[in-house]
Amino acid sequence: MANVFEPQITSGSGRCVVVRTSIGKAAVVVFPAIALIVGALFAFSYLASSALGLPPSLNFPWVVRGAGLALVIAGLALAGWVFAYRSPAAMALSTYFTFVKLFRRLPLAEPSGRKEPLIIAGPQKYVRSPLYLGVIVMTFGWGLFGSCTFVLVAAALLLLWFRAVLIPFEERELRALFGEQYREYAERVPMLFPFTKRKR
Repeated sequence: MANVFEPQITSGSGRCVVVRTSIGKAAVVVFPAIALIVGALFAFSYLASSALGLPPSLNFPWVVRGAGLALVIAGLALAGWVFAYRSPAAMALSTYFTFVKLFRRLPLAEPSGRKEPLIIAGPQKYVRSPLYLGVIVMTFGWGLFGSCTFVLVAAALLLLWFRAVLIPFEERELRALFGEQYREYAERVPMLFPFTKRKR
């Protein structure tokens, strides 16, 4: 039987909204939504590259393509390292409940009934969003390996989307959930790229 979770999310009026879901339902909602967003971004990158008259292939030499393949492998390894500390199922549930808050217009400043620990082990010791870093590295490596212009454009757009929109949005909820613990963590650990935090 699938695990069922019933977090209580407090609305702005003070009433609690009980959201009942299972891991399976969360996965059915979250993973297709992510695939749709990523697919739309790649389609936009292809259309934008064509509209700007960029060459479809940059004809990189094999040494550059080899470096791209190494980046793809490194990105996959980083994603696997992330999943060693937090399962895809746990990520799906977390994202599902964030979607619930967003689409029901419930304030992100209100912590939900989830009792997830703040994970600061493994890759999270070096960056706060290691999975997004892995996706960027994989996409950039794919663009180099395939000598594909629109994939490199997509990698740049992913970086912009993660850095300017998605990560700040998610971190608002994390600050609400973990308070001072997350604030201190964010002060010590860089958001997306390791070893970029200035020591005080």
